[in-house]
Amino acid sequence: MKTVVHKDKAFIEETIRRCDICYLGMADTDGTPYVLPMNFGYKDGTVYLHSAQEGRSISILDHNPKVCLAFSIDHDLVFQHPEVACSYRMRSKSVIAWGKVVYEEDFDRKVEALDLLMAHYSDKTFKYSDPAIRNVKIWKIDFEEVTCKEFGAPHQK
Repeated sequence: MKTVVHKDKAFIEETIRRCDICYLGMADTDGTPYVLPMNFGYKDGTVYLHSAQEGRSISILDHNPKVCLAFSIDHDLVFQHPEVACSYRMRSKSVIAWGKVVYEEDFDRKVEALDLLMAHYSDKTFKYSDPAIRNVKIWKIDFEEVTCKEFGAPHQK
């Protein structure tokens, strides 16, 4: 089994699209890591997240908007020999991306971001009330750097 680095945009985007939760990491003012599992929407190298207007994550991002996102799919425990512990490995595919959070304030763009987010989880069309749009915090993260790996891939014969 080996680790394969993927640079193909289609492979990276398929991995992100198949993921149901992303993990967002940030650093508090004293350097303490803070990681949140979040629902997301994705389009063309940009992730959209949503939250309340206030909270620990908003306070952290007000001081440091740099974040790291992790996406992971296809988890499966595999082994080369059933009695050799060192031969076990978790097969998976992952994408790690870095960027900066920018808050979307435009009403119509907030609706578009929510539509992308909901489209990631459902084929339904949704409507949102004006107060809901005004009160939601939309996070936009353009990817500045991306890595993609496949762990536990079988060796090619």
